[in-house]
Amino acid sequence: MAVRRFPALSIARLHYVPVIGDDSPVRLSAKSDYAVRAAVELACSTEGPTKGEDLARAQEIPLKFLENILSDLRHAGLVRSQRGAVGGYWLAKDPKEVSVADIIRAVDGPLATVRGQRPEDIAYDGSAEPLQRLWIAVRASLRGVVENVTLADLAAGKLPAKVNKMADDPEAWATR
Repeated sequence: MAVRRFPALSIARLHYVPVIGDDSPVRLSAKSDYAVRAAVELACSTEGPTKGEDLARAQEIPLKFLENILSDLRHAGLVRSQRGAVGGYWLAKDPKEVSVADIIRAVDGPLATVRGQRPEDIAYDGSAEPLQRLWIAVRASLRGVVENVTLADLAAGKLPAKVNKMADDPEAWATR
C-alpha cells in the first residue's frame, strides 16, 4: 500500500505562535516578527519621524532587512516616510486601527496558505477531503488572535483578555 503525502499548511518560516485549540505550532517568518516589532516601535514613538537606524537598533533588526520591510509597510499604506535630516518613518494610521494581521499580510501576504494557495481554492479527494475544512479552521483560529490585537494594544503592553486567557493556559507554553 502506497503512502499518500499531503502538503503542510505553510504560514512562514522561523518563529512559532500557538494556534487556538490546537497543539501544533504555526510558523511566522522573521520578516513578520521584525515588521510587527518595528510597527510597535513606531506606535510608541511620540517625537515625530523615527530614523530607520534608530528602529533597527532599538529592535536589533538588520538595517537592510528593515528597510525592505518598511518599504512593504509603506506600500500597504501602514507607514509613511520622509527623507532628509528631519525625516524618518511614522505610522500612517492610528495604532488602534492597525492589527497584527494587517502587518503580517503587508509583508508576507495571506495569513495561511497551502502550497501558496488559499485553502478555499484547494480541493482534496478521498480520505483527504476533510483537509480543506481543517486548513480553513486553522486560518480562522489564527485570525481570531492576530486580527484582534492592535499596535495600540502592544504599545500599551496590554493584550485583549481573550489572548491573555489563552496565553495564561500552561498548555499554551508546552512545546510538543
